[in-house]
Amino acid sequence: MRIFNKNLRLQDITIMYFTALAALMVILVASYQAPNNAVEVSSLKPNPSRLLPPLPMPFRVPLDPRGELQLAWNVSYTNQEIYMELRVAELRHGVVLGMSDRGELTNADLLVLWDSGTQSYFGDAWSDSKGHVSLDSQQDYDLIEAKQKAEGYYLLFKRPFSTCDPRDYVIEEGTVHIIYGFLDKPLASLEKLNLSEIRTGVQRVLMLRPDTPPPTLPPDVQMLDVVAPNVSMPNQETTYWCYIHNLPENLPKNHIVMYESVITPGNEAIVHHIEVFECSPDIPAVPGYSGSCDDKMKPKKLNFCRHVLAAWAMGAEAFYYPPDAGLAMGGPGSSRFLRLEVHYHNPLLISGRRDSSGIRLYYTPSLRRYDAGIMELGLVYTPVMAIPPKQHTFYLSGYCTSKCTQTALPSGGIYVFASQLHTHLAGRGVRTILVRGGKELEVVQEDQHFSTHYQVGDRRALFMQRNSTFGDVLITKCTYNTEDRSEPTVGGFGIMEEMCVNYIHYYPRTQLELCKSHVDQGYLQKYFSFINRFHGNDQCVCGEVSVTEQFSQLEWDEFTGEVLDSLFNTAPISMHCNQSTASLFPVSPQSRTHTPDKIRAAYERNPQGTQLQF
Repeated sequence: MRIFNKNLRLQDITIMYFTALAALMVILVASYQAPNNAVEVSSLKPNPSRLLPPLPMPFRVPLDPRGELQLAWNVSYTNQEIYMELRVAELRHGVVLGMSDRGELTNADLLVLWDSGTQSYFGDAWSDSKGHVSLDSQQDYDLIEAKQKAEGYYLLFKRPFSTCDPRDYVIEEGTVHIIYGFLDKPLASLEKLNLSEIRTGVQRVLMLRPDTPPPTLPPDVQMLDVVAPNVSMPNQETTYWCYIHNLPENLPKNHIVMYESVITPGNEAIVHHIEVFECSPDIPAVPGYSGSCDDKMKPKKLNFCRHVLAAWAMGAEAFYYPPDAGLAMGGPGSSRFLRLEVHYHNPLLISGRRDSSGIRLYYTPSLRRYDAGIMELGLVYTPVMAIPPKQHTFYLSGYCTSKCTQTALPSGGIYVFASQLHTHLAGRGVRTILVRGGKELEVVQEDQHFSTHYQVGDRRALFMQRNSTFGDVLITKCTYNTEDRSEPTVGGFGIMEEMCVNYIHYYPRTQLELCKSHVDQGYLQKYFSFINRFHGNDQCVCGEVSVTEQFSQLEWDEFTGEVLDSLFNTAPISMHCNQSTASLFPVSPQSRTHTPDKIRAAYERNPQGTQLQF
């Protein structure tokens, strides 16, 4: 068979050869052109019509322990956009920045800066359930500027809070889990990237911050640093360091009007969060201590230092009190002993690093009109509240009932201006709502991406009243995950036990310091008896051993967990309406046990506030 016609000329063959060669070149060039929708960084030119950030970048946080990445941002509530600036100290072949539900590398919303070996590209991307990265068909990260400066390589970009893209993360109030990664070699194609194969990490921030300007401090304000005493940080991943700070003797009453963090230069990426607690005034002397909070040899009196004065976490800005209120420090009824607690997160196991980080308190002798107070809401620290093992989602709710608020709140009500949520390691979400007259009136605070490793206070603006007809009700609902646990998790103070707490900051201060609940213990014993009989165990030891032991002895299956959930949602509760002296308010005995089904209905079955009759 002939392939060529014998009449085909050499000229025709030459034309066919060069045509095929040209087609091959087009294919090769096309394969190295910018991926669809990605921005070729080198071709980015300044655009005068492009909106620049409305303000300087007031919020910033180091992302990695070495400080190679720093994220700064500003919020435009008018445009519902966030402007972000990423500084890369030493750019190699690219970086990855993204957001996911709890810091997972899978199913994440990403932006990627990468180079193919010849060109650099910037694009909106996403990862699948195995960490494989793909360019997003809808590009929602708008690159404004990319520039090399003396301090590093800077990327300036913006993104809407919500993009209506199902693959994008919705930026909302509460914790945002930021993931990051470094590219150490060129990528011929972004689709060849798998996040599990590069160096990555996670950081947590509050993206959406109030856009109100800070108030002016009084002219006679003074400063007090409560800081670690030049501590040598242990070369371990997690350390909680405790230090007892003594206030001057006979310190007169002052008002704390502001506080902020004081971080030792160079340790910004290691000091994770800091808290200052006031010790109980009933303890006349607290011994000096500087060491691990987990040391079993630490003085037992440190356990009586639990009244929160100040709390800071990485990325948080200064905390200001309202102009009419301040937190009392000194004077009668206060303690001169403070406990500083610093959490060091040192995943690189750096050794020999010294630290003197802590909290700077700004206080004034010119007392404001109101003393501010801190009230604990949620669940009592008791093992009668428990979470079954192997649970993807389990809810516990704590109540501050109308009987307590009617008794303890002043006739003029109180103003809540800030809130701080708290759980231990199994906590995944916290929500506190205000119910008035049978309606869900307002969300006090909510964080459905909550992390025990990032517990920053959030500013609020809420009025609570004492009403003789109804009274205000506060319900705090916590979400837990125990899929990694084979034993039940009970309530308590230990890190492997659980809490469900919201510390609300308010004024004027009242004697009400704790407004919490737990399930009635008599009904819990009926639960133990029923479950044991159901599983064929007629020798119930209910009441003969501790509640913790009774929970651990149960046969945990799906039925056992479902019945416990039903118990917590239907059984009567016992209220703790405590004064600052730890004694109960004089509430009638029958008022301390409630059947809260209708209150729960306002929260769980009628989230839109449908009218209910209590």
